[in-house]
Amino acid sequence: MRKIAYYIFAKSIGLYINTLSFLHPKKASQIARAYLTQPREGKLNTANLPDILKTATTETFNYDTHSFPVYTWRGNDTIILLVHGWESNASRWENLLPYLQKSGSTIIAIDAPAHGLASGIEFSIPQYAEFIHKTVEKYSPKYLIGHSVGGKTCVYYQAHYKNTCVQKIVVLGAPSDFKVIFENFINLLSLNQYIYKDLEQQYIDYYKERIEDFSAQKFASKIEIPALIAHDEEDDVVAYNEGKKIAEAWKNSKFITTKGLGHSMHDDTLYQEVYDFLFVK
Repeated sequence: MRKIAYYIFAKSIGLYINTLSFLHPKKASQIARAYLTQPREGKLNTANLPDILKTATTETFNYDTHSFPVYTWRGNDTIILLVHGWESNASRWENLLPYLQKSGSTIIAIDAPAHGLASGIEFSIPQYAEFIHKTVEKYSPKYLIGHSVGGKTCVYYQAHYKNTCVQKIVVLGAPSDFKVIFENFINLLSLNQYIYKDLEQQYIDYYKERIEDFSAQKFASKIEIPALIAHDEEDDVVAYNEGKKIAEAWKNSKFITTKGLGHSMHDDTLYQEVYDFLFVK
């Protein structure tokens, strides 16, 4: 019943945008872009901060006109940076933290643009990668761990910034091809060709490359450091094949298939695998 209601809602939004495109095409395109780039969940405020984030030391970083929080659970000189996914925030790592803390490491987590306590209303991977870079510049993490779009952002980051302090990356349930996400969005709302072409051009202008080239599979092919990539067969948010494509392109990677974890991928066995990959020689 919930899926039916969501389907009807999506089609209604699409019908409105398509109708508006005949009268005010740019306005229609702006609304479509907002639905694609503006998260509707995952925001926090200091009054409703999850308990796990209250246990961290928090500082605010500024980048350009944006600000974002950096949460730190202090340990030794080995630094791990955690990068959450779409419509989430840094608290999503609560279940993984105990495994990482067994190593004695210092653990850092950030909020994505327009998520958690970060500023802004629109999300993009290049901007999220800048948040990572500002954090890396100060803390020089040895390991990156990303979930969902956060995982893809880690791949994008390392392929473009090639930071030598990062020695291993863990990618959990991440999408590969932006074109798949883009076309799924167009099809879900049944948007017309004008909206499709206009949104496509906006993204070409912003990313400075074709949509089909904005691919974690292609980014991964440029990375030489080791990676652990995991994806669940029953992920109903990001298709299992997306994770496989990233792993197949990443020469120095190990791919783990899980079953029954869905997109969240919270699992003791998996988290032990992550620990072993990072710390067991």
